[in-house]
Amino acid sequence: MSKRHVKLFKNGRNQAVRIPREFELPGEDAIIRKEGQRLIIEAVPPRSLLAVLATLQTLDENFPLIEVLPAEPVPPSFDTPRRNPELPEIGKVCRAELAAKEKQARD
Repeated sequence: MSKRHVKLFKNGRNQAVRIPREFELPGEDAIIRKEGQRLIIEAVPPRSLLAVLATLQTLDENFPLIEVLPAEPVPPSFDTPRRNPELPEIGKVCRAELAAKEKQARD
């Protein structure tokens, strides 16, 4: 555990401490809490996935190319109601809406 003697000073009505460069925290915000006689200052965890990714080291590995495979056909059970009249009631509703729109377009 590293230790360093630091000076306390007043900043307006607040007491402040100069944090030496080797103890510098990332970012602009920190969390401070008191445990007994100790004050513990921690960096605020990143708030977004992009912030987390920005802290990661880049990989210098060469990954193999991924083979591009043709798409597999969608089974009829997963097809949309408009194209598969054998689907349950929702198909009737969608077909009715489609028929109404087609009729409106013709008028």
